Amino acid sequence: MVSHSAAALIAFVALSAVLIGVLAVVMHVRHKYSPNLIGALIGALMCFVLLETIPALI
Repeated sequence: MVSHSAAALIAFVALSAVLIGVLAVVMHVRHKYSPNLIGALIGALMCFVLLETIPALI
């Protein structure tokens, strides 16, 4: 059984991944693709996963 806090963190990470994907699609459609912004968003998500989610799951 997964604790409520772990489930909330997993849901937050999944929602963040979806939002990053939506942002990438919107920027591609508008032809305003910014690799620096995408890299920063992915880096922020990875930082959150490494620092908060993984220790909470262990």
